[in-house]
Amino acid sequence: MQKTILKKFIQVLLVALLLNSVIFYIASSSAMQETARKDMLYTLRALDSLLDYSGDLEEQIALLEAASDENQNRFTIIRSDGEVLVDSGLEGSEGLDNHLEREEVQEALKKGTGEATRRSSTLGRDMIYVAYYSQKSGLILRLAAPYLGLSEYLPMFLPAAWLSFAVALLASFMTTEHFVSTVTRPLREIAGEMEKMKGNGELFHFEPCQYPEINIIGSTTVAMSSKVREYLKQIEQQGKIREEFFSNASHELKTPITSIQGYAELLESGLIQDEAMRQDFIHRIRMEASNMTSLINDILMISRLESREARLSYVNVDLKRIVDEVVDSLQPMADKNQIYVHKRCDPAVIWADEKQMRELISNLVSNAVKYNRQGGQVWVVVKDEKEASSVVIQVRDNGMGIPEESLPRIFERFYRVEKGRSKKAGGTGLGLAIVKHIVTYYKGTIDVKSKLDEGTEFTVRLPA
Repeated sequence: MQKTILKKFIQVLLVALLLNSVIFYIASSSAMQETARKDMLYTLRALDSLLDYSGDLEEQIALLEAASDENQNRFTIIRSDGEVLVDSGLEGSEGLDNHLEREEVQEALKKGTGEATRRSSTLGRDMIYVAYYSQKSGLILRLAAPYLGLSEYLPMFLPAAWLSFAVALLASFMTTEHFVSTVTRPLREIAGEMEKMKGNGELFHFEPCQYPEINIIGSTTVAMSSKVREYLKQIEQQGKIREEFFSNASHELKTPITSIQGYAELLESGLIQDEAMRQDFIHRIRMEASNMTSLINDILMISRLESREARLSYVNVDLKRIVDEVVDSLQPMADKNQIYVHKRCDPAVIWADEKQMRELISNLVSNAVKYNRQGGQVWVVVKDEKEASSVVIQVRDNGMGIPEESLPRIFERFYRVEKGRSKKAGGTGLGLAIVKHIVTYYKGTIDVKSKLDEGTEFTVRLPA
């Protein structure tokens, strides 16, 4: 990479130096030509002040012929009608064309001075013409000099141009390698750090350099490294959660299956002769099967919620009606433990799946009833916060409460605060996990406050 960058850099440098030399040559030669024209005009003005127009002009111009021959210049005096009076390049003015239509003559008559560059038909070469209108005599003075174009100045500029080109190229080559090294070094460091990572989640280290573009690459790679590391941690954590879930699920399923198998074997052996005991065993088998069915249904529901494959039917759900129905269904359990349920519900309506809303409220209220003390109370509140476009569901009890250290884990699948107490109360251990998934599915929030022996309060806030 370093050699490629160095090669490309020198190529660009060569092109830049060549263009610079050409531009400098053209600009300098143009400036020198302009200077030559100004000098020629100055000469004409000086001659205008020196000439005696009342005397013999040819004799006076003859004095300039030696200098004109040496410099290959021509001096011409032209009348305002275009007739040539004197031309230092020729003996006499006979045979010369009328110069009135010449570009420099026309410009001098209009502006006082004029100039042109063209090929002289008389001398057979390119010439620069500068004309000056004499206010003193009313005549036009014209000076002509050979014009060789840009090639006239090439021998003058070429040595200096080649020298500056060589010096610039040498200096650039000496500094380019260091420059390329400073560019490629951080890239090599980035490549080296990425090679060290090898996808094992190690942190990526990068020291900022003087080039912002490379720093962007480095900082982006650092951010990507952190995200990959976090992603690998999440995968590892998800693997542990999944392993624990399957372990707990198999254990929870194994318990009712073992009970069913035991009762069935006793009935099959014929040892149970008492009809009341036989009916009790059949009732226990039915209860264990029902618990197992509930567990399987809850596991399937969590699976569908996580994969977002649940088949939902969105309707306007009347939450007050749902609360009334849930409380009525739990009334036998509440009466058994002498628990009184208070309801205070606004006429709140939410656009959601009715089964999910029923599952959410049922799990919260049933927990408040099951994990309550004898003669306890439960408060169910539904508020329609129109200004916030949300619906709030609160379920509070004055039961046994949850230890502070257990609060962060209560939404985990199969987590039980006290396994003995939970088994006695019944349930699958998935109720709050399902509640959390439903709330998350609707992009809502759930908060819990609890104190031992004082009670627990769950607050769910859902977008209306």
